[in-house]
Amino acid sequence: MKTKKQDYSHLSPSQPIGIFDSGVGGLTVAKEIKRLLPHEDLIYFGDTKHLPYGEKSKDAIIEYSTKITNFLLEQNCKAIVIACNTATANALNEVMQSVNGKVPVIDVINPVAEKVAYEIHNNVGVIATKATVNSGLYKKSIRKQNKWIKVDELATPLLVPAIEEGFKNHPITHAIIYNYLSNNKLKNIETLILGCTHYPLLIDEIKQYYGNRVRVIDSPNIVANHLKIILDKYHLLNDNNPKPNYHFYLSDLTKNFEKISKKFFGKTIDLELKVL
Repeated sequence: MKTKKQDYSHLSPSQPIGIFDSGVGGLTVAKEIKRLLPHEDLIYFGDTKHLPYGEKSKDAIIEYSTKITNFLLEQNCKAIVIACNTATANALNEVMQSVNGKVPVIDVINPVAEKVAYEIHNNVGVIATKATVNSGLYKKSIRKQNKWIKVDELATPLLVPAIEEGFKNHPITHAIIYNYLSNNKLKNIETLILGCTHYPLLIDEIKQYYGNRVRVIDSPNIVANHLKIILDKYHLLNDNNPKPNYHFYLSDLTKNFEKISKKFFGKTIDLELKVL
């Protein structure tokens, strides 16, 4: 069966990019997109009212993800970035159905899985939320591209709440990281994928645990590069916008989100409460 050729001729480079996550984690992806595509307008939706997604049912995650996707489409976004591993693992098909080919959809698992599968990796570890690990999508996606790679996934559910509560560089977080990374499942890995967009906020502490023994994959950078390739392919890159606009919608206003978003995007961020 032939796949339908994508046609995005109705879209314009001047339209914004839509990004969503359960909370602050997707800001790691948004920050990389801002760095790599400095002329793009961004609209970010953080579903802070319902976090963490990793503890929610598949049906709930699908409901939240499709509602946010439809909202971003209403905001005239030219692409949707699912900056959440749990939403990708549990609701990617439903998001694609909601979009119905109108705009490109970029997720945070498949570009990373593809890159890891085609580089020299033998034993790969994945740390992620329970819902992402239960889906098995990382293992399936990597081994679909390269069946010789051994993939071990470990659920690390305490990390997202710790990050959302602002426990970065804190003894609590150090203890949680040590407890998880010393698990036997990750004993022989040479590469670690941070399978949640929150986790790069702790990348220095994770690298410190391993020293130089394990390569830690920078997922936000891979995803931002993939987005750039897709936009370029369909002539949707905006390279003529000297003052890009960044608008953040939250389903619940939190101090930690405000603090991290200001750090990543500057003091004059546009933060708005939006309950869907």
